[in-house]
Amino acid sequence: MTVESVKPAGLQVPERTEPPLAGGGLPLLGHGWKLARDPLAFMSRLRDHGDVVRLKLGPKTVYAVTAPALTGALALSPDYKIDGPLWESLEGLLGKEGVATANGPTHRRQRRTIQPAFRLDAIPAYGSIMEEEAHALTERWQPGDTVDCTSESFRVAVRIAARCLLRGDFMDERAERLCVALATVFRGMYRRMVVPLGPLYRLPLPANREFNRALADLHLLVDEIVAERRASGQKPDDLLTALLEAKDENGDPIGEQEIHDQVVAILTPGSETVASTIMWLLQVLAEHPEHADRVRAEVESVTGGRPVGFEDVRKLTHTNNVVVEAMRLRPAVWILTRRSVTETELGGYRIPAGADIVYSPYAIQRDARSYADNLEFDPDRWLPERVKDVPKYAMSPFSVGNRKCPSDHFSMAQLTLITAAVATKYRFEQVAGSNDTTRVGITLRPHRLLLRPVAR
Repeated sequence: MTVESVKPAGLQVPERTEPPLAGGGLPLLGHGWKLARDPLAFMSRLRDHGDVVRLKLGPKTVYAVTAPALTGALALSPDYKIDGPLWESLEGLLGKEGVATANGPTHRRQRRTIQPAFRLDAIPAYGSIMEEEAHALTERWQPGDTVDCTSESFRVAVRIAARCLLRGDFMDERAERLCVALATVFRGMYRRMVVPLGPLYRLPLPANREFNRALADLHLLVDEIVAERRASGQKPDDLLTALLEAKDENGDPIGEQEIHDQVVAILTPGSETVASTIMWLLQVLAEHPEHADRVRAEVESVTGGRPVGFEDVRKLTHTNNVVVEAMRLRPAVWILTRRSVTETELGGYRIPAGADIVYSPYAIQRDARSYADNLEFDPDRWLPERVKDVPKYAMSPFSVGNRKCPSDHFSMAQLTLITAAVATKYRFEQVAGSNDTTRVGITLRPHRLLLRPVAR
């Protein structure tokens, strides 16, 4: 199924006016305190106050959008651009010259550079690598051992990204460095977004020093990758070669900073979001053995008992639906921000020029107004006869419009293949010390998911 091909929701448009202010703000911090303490519950309750609600984050007024139809309008309208608290906090990681944070003509040129690597007809070329890494993941595990799902999920996500898009032999040591550094960096960036205390984050406090060390290691890692490719003189048909040979609007080679920022955008947000989703999928297989059994039965019916391969992915309907439902309930990217380019209106409410706007895919994808049994894990809701009941834009895990994630097909292929491979070989049990509650940062993932694989 295509999660965007769902019907539009009806929308009651109020008289055009200023949106209501959410209650419970504190002096100086505004709603940032609530957003920091229990952000998922806070964002999920906002729709009770309206389709657009004003928030205070420190001195800033921020507009929260809570209705699916309005998030679609926000993503598709040229009146809003990628900007705001989330993207400002991410610039320390992603830089200002990568495709994730650029706007306008620069963004369009960068999309043209990277898009060929993610075309639907380009994905099969990565199939053998995805297969190798999915099966290597299961071979590293032994029945009865304890699997640290955080490190294992990062390792497989990073290795697939590096081997497919950068054609690098991305060793486990680097994957571990990325895993540790990303956890620290994304946690620190989330704090900076919801509690914007500016100069205080430059003080030599332990948390700030830890954040700065992790950020420096991430950028050093990227510099190593680019330097190694240049020194090798090789030009494989991959995304890094495309970046090294790309031209700017004047026909000149793009700058070193843009190359750096683009590689950061390939390795870090993609690895973080895919790895977080793999963690939730492993948690789902442990918590819902009935669906793990259905995945295994489906794989065996398609493969006849041979190891699952890339060519089987399109036939694994239930497995795909398990992936989509996991992303609905536990989206890796749970909060997004935009900024208005000009004074405009949204849902009948006035939005000033330069206003910051925030919305939560987590809240929207769990809303009882969009989903029957909204908190139940039900992959069958994505069957063709049921998906028509889901309002349009109530499920857009890869966004829409010109900011749609270019690697959507790439990501879905690897997630489906990994789910099929691990569910076919193992059942899973949580072990003592495991904590599958949600850790909130820039992305969502379990705090510390520890599983014991049991051979089937």
